[in-house]
Amino acid sequence: MTIKKGNKVKVLVGKDKNKEGEIIEIDRSKFRAKVKGLNIIKKHVKTTKEKKGGIFDKENFINLSNLMIVNADKNQKKEKSKK
Repeated sequence: MTIKKGNKVKVLVGKDKNKEGEIIEIDRSKFRAKVKGLNIIKKHVKTTKEKKGGIFDKENFINLSNLMIVNADKNQKKEKSKK
């Protein structure tokens, strides 16, 4: 099963371990994804004519290997193939 935008995932390692969230962006070339509300960093933005500057919180990327898809339906159990 592939990870797609909108999927619900669980973080396996790091400061947000065992937390769940929804994928909002995927960068497949660098093998990473942004999860809504997780891996928050501080971004310092300089003031310009159009925008006011300051320190903003935003999501940062997490490696796809550190994410696990959480099934919305608990009834869907994956069957293991017997060889």
